[in-house]
Amino acid sequence: MLFQFITDYVKHRLTAKTRHGTHSPFVYKLADEVIYDFSNKSEYKNIEEQRKKLFNDDSIITVTDLGAGSHLNKNRTKKVSQIAKNALKSPRLAKLIYRLAKDTNPKTAIELGTCLGITTSYLSKACPEAEIISIEGCPETAAVANKNFQDLDLSNIELHVGNFDLILPDIIARQPTLDFVYIDGNHRKDATLNYFKWCLPKVTEQSLLIFDDIYWSQGMKEAWEEIKNHPDVTVTVDLFWIGLVFFKKGQAKEHFKLKFNQ
Repeated sequence: MLFQFITDYVKHRLTAKTRHGTHSPFVYKLADEVIYDFSNKSEYKNIEEQRKKLFNDDSIITVTDLGAGSHLNKNRTKKVSQIAKNALKSPRLAKLIYRLAKDTNPKTAIELGTCLGITTSYLSKACPEAEIISIEGCPETAAVANKNFQDLDLSNIELHVGNFDLILPDIIARQPTLDFVYIDGNHRKDATLNYFKWCLPKVTEQSLLIFDDIYWSQGMKEAWEEIKNHPDVTVTVDLFWIGLVFFKKGQAKEHFKLKFNQ
């Protein structure tokens, strides 16, 4: 599985472009102003300091894994530091999620897969006026995330604990539209496609859906292809680590691969 992942990464690097190889004005602007904006932001500092604390947290929690699990570690009891090193999004990728959320400017942002809450915290900082709804399958992991939110003084996060399949439909039903949805959990083909289909009735031309780990497995690659080919989808951006999905009706249907070092 690891060999296939590395092979996919090499293929992606050989076929992906930078902003200068992008002929879509919309995607060029997105790449230039959001994806490749590596300038430092004041909001990053406190969250990255919190990440460092997690790297040094040797407390042990029991992990309830309702999804496809980890390629790196299958143990049920883990140190928080171990989860932080293996499961958290890299600083570069978490900051990209921040910029994408800030650019979308959602009234509500939904995240599937809170983990220890670092990316959730970035969403909160990016959209201080928005409601950030995050779902985590593991109660003890969620408790660590909640402590991080308190430490960072974040008050706009609504954290749900439980099975995505049971919680997400009710959350979607309560939203007039879906502005920003970040799907980082389960990592199974059928589940990923279900989440996508559940979102579809509420998406608009301003909506952004982000799918994490689109090269995680053969099933995730197949799910990504189905999502790209759905008639409602007009533009996708494949950054290898994540895939961006847009529904802009005025746009010709196009799929882009851009280089992004996480």
